Amino acid sequence: MSIAEAPVAAPGETAAPEQKVAVITGAAGGIGLSIAQRLAEDGFAVAIIGRTPGTAAAAADGIATGGGIARGYDADVADREQVDAALARIRADLGPIAVVVANAAVAPQQAFLEMTLEQWNTVLGINLTGTFNTVQASLPDLVEAGWGRIVLISSSSAQRGAPRMAHYAASKGGQMAMTKALAVEFGKAGITVNTVAPSSVDTPSVAKKRAAGTIPSADDMAKYIPVGRVGVGEDIAAAVSYLVSDQAGYVTGQTLSVNGGSFIG
Repeated sequence: MSIAEAPVAAPGETAAPEQKVAVITGAAGGIGLSIAQRLAEDGFAVAIIGRTPGTAAAAADGIATGGGIARGYDADVADREQVDAALARIRADLGPIAVVVANAAVAPQQAFLEMTLEQWNTVLGINLTGTFNTVQASLPDLVEAGWGRIVLISSSSAQRGAPRMAHYAASKGGQMAMTKALAVEFGKAGITVNTVAPSSVDTPSVAKKRAAGTIPSADDMAKYIPVGRVGVGEDIAAAVSYLVSDQAGYVTGQTLSVNGGSFIG
């Protein structure tokens, strides 16, 4: 059984006809889950896509328990067939897609001269091709409605560079370039496309790297951040909440850096 064929939990109720559907990839935990929780609070019916079987359903169940409309779907965004299958089920369960947040990503560390082609392709496949797969497969709904919001979750690594993460930085820079191209191509269709570029955000994956000693402690990082603290998922979710709102209809093709004032210039 492929990931896309795996059973899907369906907590909560079906979206009301007037309720917009937001798809968030990589939302079973970390920043993606914070975004899904915030958009559910904003009144969206959220469809969570996760790669590890069962995790998206568990995340959706937590949101539904809090009163939101949420469903979980298993799919590897690097696999177009799985993405297409998940989106077809989302449309059947919740309705046409109005908002897409491409957040799914991996961020391994590897010295460039020791990086294999397989490692390079894996990161680009999930982070950049996965964004392409999700956005392209969702866009017909947005075009038909004459309204839509697309937000790509990039990284400050694409703006300032990141040692031992050339594949990651390249993939995130590709997202920024894609944002510009899609904003121009689909602006007249009523669709905005923007990027959020986080930096120094405390997530489970960051905690693992910190425990392994490959990145500084949160306190040490905070010393170099003007606001005096590292970020949390809710900081990124707040930026996404604005960008997918009606109030952001004149904002497109932009990269919003959410980084506590770090790496500006």
